[in-house]
Amino acid sequence: MNLFQPIPPDQAQQDAQRPLADRMRPRTLDEYAGQEHLVGPGKPLRLQIDRDDSGSMLFWGPPGTGKTTLAQIIARMSRAEFIEFSAVLSGIKEIKQVMADAERARQYGTQTILFIDEIHRFNRAQQDAFLPHVEKGNIRLIGATTENPSFEINAALLSRCRVYVLKALAEDQIVQLLRRALEDGERGLGAMQVKADDEVLRKIAIYTNGDARAAYNVLEVSASLAVEGIHEGPATITDEIAQDALQKRTLIYDKSGEEHYNLISALHKSVRNSDPDAALYWLGRMLEAGEDPLYVARRVVRMAVEDIGLADPQALALCMAARDAVDFIGIPEGNLALAQAVVYLSIAPKSNALYTAYGNVTQDVEQTAADPVPLHLRNAPTSLMKGLGYGQGYQYAHEVDGKVAKMQCLPESLRGKVYYHPTNEGIEKRIRERLEEIKKRRGSV
Repeated sequence: MNLFQPIPPDQAQQDAQRPLADRMRPRTLDEYAGQEHLVGPGKPLRLQIDRDDSGSMLFWGPPGTGKTTLAQIIARMSRAEFIEFSAVLSGIKEIKQVMADAERARQYGTQTILFIDEIHRFNRAQQDAFLPHVEKGNIRLIGATTENPSFEINAALLSRCRVYVLKALAEDQIVQLLRRALEDGERGLGAMQVKADDEVLRKIAIYTNGDARAAYNVLEVSASLAVEGIHEGPATITDEIAQDALQKRTLIYDKSGEEHYNLISALHKSVRNSDPDAALYWLGRMLEAGEDPLYVARRVVRMAVEDIGLADPQALALCMAARDAVDFIGIPEGNLALAQAVVYLSIAPKSNALYTAYGNVTQDVEQTAADPVPLHLRNAPTSLMKGLGYGQGYQYAHEVDGKVAKMQCLPESLRGKVYYHPTNEGIEKRIRERLEEIKKRRGSV
């Protein structure tokens, strides 16, 4: 025996050293908070779990919504062997070993549930290693992911799993969990006899974005700070203590993940719908979470040309100026330039006429023959070209009354085709009137 080897603590000490979030992890579906749309009475997943017939599945949702907890509850209620490992720490060697063990267990009548946390971190080849074993029934796969399975999971594996979407917990649900943790003397903080009113707990819930794990962590730090600072009376978690524990709110955001595209989509559609308040909110969500402001600037420029166009030509100039301001003064000052741009775009008259026109042009370019340029539109810098008829019949518009020549400029196969249909919004109303005038002057070509 090594005399210097530390004596292992008893089970109670080990439990006390575990994080609060782990100690308070629900052990049954009755303790489980949220996801009533999945595990509420009579819901399909609840019925499958009760029958121990859940099959392979993927849990998709933001952090701290109970994906791992739900898998562990299924394991407790199941008669199957439960194996858990993380995609962050495991490789193809570990996968093959687990698959071999599961196949042998099945031969002896034992089914294996394999739970993989952060399954999206496995590459395509690693995911393929599960496929034959899922098909043979050697394992029931349960994967947890914060990323959209449509993008991150192999189509073949995805088709063999049922996807369940978990939602962020509501504020009231988080408050209820925190209150339970404060009062639980066995697994929670009850022995510390710390008090906190609902408003403080609600503030923690708001700032942790429906993430139960993060909320528990903040509560645990807050309770320790309250106990350390006590002078007389019961320890109480105040607003100030909670704020110290929170430090700075961490917004859920992934610059390359689905939330990135969800937020820019929300910003774009708010601008398109002329809602400056919503546009400012989604802009703030992106910038305060650390999005590259130049990426936002590029997307704002696109909004100007796609949704405003010639209804307000000044919109594009303003957005280019905002981009230059971001590049010149950086952040956070440059954020105001982007805010100015999105508000301007939101209240500007809207038109997608130019966007639609160019889309129709590209369609014709792809689907019609590449007709030669009409001879009268070609330059004739040499005598040979003049002899071949280049430039013959061309009418110089500046020498024609009204500056509009009666001359066909499209290929013959597209004669009379109209791509651009200006609206009656903003400047395009004047453009529409001008086009009507041009049409009358040109007459029938």
